[in-house]
Amino acid sequence: MIFGSDNMAAASPRVMAALQEANSGTARSYGNDPWTKRAEEQLAEVFEHDLAAFFVTTGTVANCLALSAIAEPWNAVLCHRQAHILLDEGTAPEFFTGGARLIPVAGTDGKITAENLRRTLERLPADPPHNVTPAAVSISQVSESGLVYRPEEIAALAEAAASYRPAGTAAVAGAPLRKIRIHVDGARFASAVASLRCSPADVTWRAGVDVLCLGATKNGALAAEAVIFFDRELAANFAERRKRAGQLLSKGRLLGAQFLGWLKDGHWLDLARSANAAAKQLADGLSKIPGVRIPWPVEANEVFAVLPRPLDAHLRAAGADYHEWYTDGMPANDSLALGEVYVRLVTSFATQGSEVQAFLDAARGA
Repeated sequence: MIFGSDNMAAASPRVMAALQEANSGTARSYGNDPWTKRAEEQLAEVFEHDLAAFFVTTGTVANCLALSAIAEPWNAVLCHRQAHILLDEGTAPEFFTGGARLIPVAGTDGKITAENLRRTLERLPADPPHNVTPAAVSISQVSESGLVYRPEEIAALAEAAASYRPAGTAAVAGAPLRKIRIHVDGARFASAVASLRCSPADVTWRAGVDVLCLGATKNGALAAEAVIFFDRELAANFAERRKRAGQLLSKGRLLGAQFLGWLKDGHWLDLARSANAAAKQLADGLSKIPGVRIPWPVEANEVFAVLPRPLDAHLRAAGADYHEWYTDGMPANDSLALGEVYVRLVTSFATQGSEVQAFLDAARGA
């Protein structure tokens, strides 16, 4: 009954088979190999767009290097108040960007809304060089509350960012406007696409996304992430940034091979659909148990639930593994009563229906 994180799952056998195949013989180093080249071509086909793709080993370095390419040290990156880059990446974003400031977007929604983004931008002081200049908006797909951004929501955010005009001194002085770029932390991007049943292009470049960090590690890879630029000009010097960060693997074929095995025949979406289905089964069962409520809609592979404390203790004693979660991440119209706990449960492609059923049986047995 392991629902702590989709990071806890092993790699997909098909990804491991692709790795094993790439492990035979010799190949050119540093990504100059056939596997990496084919993986880049495959990504261009999946996203229906010319792109520049760079493979790295962790989501942290993918997100932070991507932000460093679109934000200067004196800029600001706007993100959700519970964004992974804000709460769970240490000071890596500041380190890789050279000091760019992370500013949370006001609001209690499970996603950044265009309205709240506009309000936050309007509140920013605009008196350079005394104040930071917004350079990027970062969203998580899937969001911090397990919600999925729809194409029209992303497009609205991109439009709000594009329409930003600083007030005050900067405007009077005629300071050049810097385009605010849209970055997507796509650690669970596959689950979002599987949920939306749309083209990956619809929720990225067609909606105004400039750079996507496509995560495979949580969804069947061993350790593989891709930083994808839909405008090659934004990728200028990114090869040097990756090298400087120690992320240019000499045996780069091992990253390319993982992506090839992951993407082939839509395997990445099959894995995500399996994880999403397990989450729905889990949420449906939990919602029928007295005293349990599900505050957010279950749209991908995360379930957020409010449990009575005795039930939580019973489940943990029965061997269930999941995390207590931030209570300020609950909807604005909901709060914990005395004796309740807010938790997050995450399913993966490897989650079995029998595992979900065992958890629900244990909950009912309380």
